[in-house]
Amino acid sequence: MAPVSPASPFDKLRGTVGLWSFAHELVAPTDVARYIGDVEGLGFHSYWYPESFGREAFTAGSALLSATTELVVATGIASIYARDANATAAATKTLSAMSNDRFIAGLGVSHRPAVEGMRKHVYGPPVAAMATYLDQMNEALNLSRESATELRVVLAALGPKMLDLAATKTSGALPYLVTPEHTAVARAALGANAFLAVEQAVIVSRDPEVITRRTKDHLQMYTGLDNYKNNWRRLGFGDDDFIRGGSARLGEALVVSGGPDEIAERIGAHRAAGADHVCIQVLFDLHDGPPLSDFSTLQPLTEVRW
Repeated sequence: MAPVSPASPFDKLRGTVGLWSFAHELVAPTDVARYIGDVEGLGFHSYWYPESFGREAFTAGSALLSATTELVVATGIASIYARDANATAAATKTLSAMSNDRFIAGLGVSHRPAVEGMRKHVYGPPVAAMATYLDQMNEALNLSRESATELRVVLAALGPKMLDLAATKTSGALPYLVTPEHTAVARAALGANAFLAVEQAVIVSRDPEVITRRTKDHLQMYTGLDNYKNNWRRLGFGDDDFIRGGSARLGEALVVSGGPDEIAERIGAHRAAGADHVCIQVLFDLHDGPPLSDFSTLQPLTEVRW
């Protein structure tokens, strides 16, 4: 992939705090512009979003970019099994060109149950599959006006092999569901210059019942997935922590609760460990709709710089 240039979205995000959220999928497509306009108005620097059981990632990116002017929009992540490498390369270039270089393609290999059960594809060896996909993206023929646009790509990387691939073939990485200790490991693996964004789950509450419920709901699926458990084992956790929904120890390590001050402290730990950018994922009750009030409460974090 092309190296990071001074005008890239990566440099726009260095030393800042953004959001990671799927909340735009809770509003009608015709209302997405109003929702993301409110998010941008609060001053957050980025909006990372997943691709799982809802909207197609690059279509969603187009809607989010079209309704904003400064916000960096990024898939966090788009599955390489959802479209071929040529389509991903073309979509990435088009979204970057249409938005004054505000789009980042975060890519990942997803999980075997989703790839084989939902998408009906064959799940290949993760690192080899991603390496081949990235090579195909670079080699993709593109005759559009934006053909020379640089590919802005980071990987959902947790283990040493995928982190190495992120360092050698992309502009960096977006580790998900990690601790500051992992951030230090990722920085060491990526080297000094690669872009390192870190997702951090947060709960805007001091109510123990709310914190416990939302944490366990959040970790319910992930504690059943081997790639996350393998990564947590490398960080010192064990089988006792992987009960569905996670142990209290695991929950406290992965999810920070409270208000802006407590969350800023955890952001500072990631910063000290080498993160260039932290995107906070606000955990909320789905029946309440998009957590714009929580986003507003956390607005002071948009002023954090390092």
